[in-house]
Amino acid sequence: MSNPTALVQKLWNYCNILRDDGLSYGDYVEQLTFLLFLKMADEQAQPPFNKPSPIPNGFGWDALLKLDGDELEIHYRHTLEELGKRSGMLGVIFRKAQNKIQDPAKLRRLIVDLIDKEQWSSLFADVKGDAYEGLLQKNAEDVKGGAGQYFTPRPLIAAIVDAVAPQPGQAICDPACGTGGFLLAAHDYLAKHYQLDRAQKKNLKSGTFFGIELVDSVTRLCAMNPLLHGIGGELEEDLPVVTKDALAGKHGEYEIVLANPPFGKKSSVTIVNEAGDTSKESLVINRDDFWASTSNKQLNFLQHIFTILKQHGRAAVVLPDNVLFEGGAGETIRRELLKQADVHTLLRLPTGIFYAQGVKANVLFFDRKPAQEEPWTQKLWIYDLRTNLHFTLKENTLKRTDLDDFVTCYTGAHK
Repeated sequence: MSNPTALVQKLWNYCNILRDDGLSYGDYVEQLTFLLFLKMADEQAQPPFNKPSPIPNGFGWDALLKLDGDELEIHYRHTLEELGKRSGMLGVIFRKAQNKIQDPAKLRRLIVDLIDKEQWSSLFADVKGDAYEGLLQKNAEDVKGGAGQYFTPRPLIAAIVDAVAPQPGQAICDPACGTGGFLLAAHDYLAKHYQLDRAQKKNLKSGTFFGIELVDSVTRLCAMNPLLHGIGGELEEDLPVVTKDALAGKHGEYEIVLANPPFGKKSSVTIVNEAGDTSKESLVINRDDFWASTSNKQLNFLQHIFTILKQHGRAAVVLPDNVLFEGGAGETIRRELLKQADVHTLLRLPTGIFYAQGVKANVLFFDRKPAQEEPWTQKLWIYDLRTNLHFTLKENTLKRTDLDDFVTCYTGAHK
């Protein structure tokens, strides 16, 4: 099957057939992720690939095909538990994994009638990847599943990446990566715009992209997404995404940071800055590299993103309006950012493009600069895509062409 749209529709139809009361589409997307990985590992171990399988003996795809009924359900549950204990890609995809398909007959149909009939390894990476992306988008549209909070509109991501225009050899990080949209768009941009040599292609597969995600179940979707696009490997050091709290401390320095930090003002932790300022919270993280203490997640991510940028590194961050106008810690952070970075561009986004309703958001573009007496930010260009524009998730969706003029203007100003 060479058409990603047809493939995602096939997968989605089976999600609908198999869906139990009380389970979201996200639960089935997660189960598909487990089973797709097992199937592809089995294919890669066969001719013409003949690669060593990362799956321990007795827990592979062949074992699932032989079983039926309660034996299948029990073995599948044990398989998830066993693989979740492993390191590398196995641990990322299967950590804390649970079988949520309680009906063995439905599990059997999913394994035998859907996944086993497709040769996934022979499909082009863009077909597999685009199909999986389509499945994630359909999952985000499912209100019951609530997965939309992790999903940034793909046309917006594509426009941001086109504007930033990453170059080969640059390390690119998303410290709130969700299902990996920014990282994949950056990968596609580099592959499309440059004739890469062998070393650059190897670096693009492992060593260019770095994603941090807080939630295990989302990390596994993100890990599977690059894998289907041909990014990453089976070793720990080859993984493009890890599960941890990005705000807990610096996790490297990067030339480019692209992010849409989670919406919502309150965090479960309070960050304490170098001066020791804090507020009463049960969990406290000390960051002496932050300018201000706050429990506002976006403000903390904005500070964090500045700290992980290399000198002259570039960032594009999706932020709600409150970050631009909030007093107290917000004012302190904005003042320091304007001084220590060149905050050159603000893209005002229209409402109706995010799955979280009523969000008024912006994209802030800035470059980190060396220390100097004078503030680096001298002028801020604002592009208004909000006034008199109305988008919805169903009838009038945001398209990449809606951002063509912004990207053209941005590119012209930053040549």
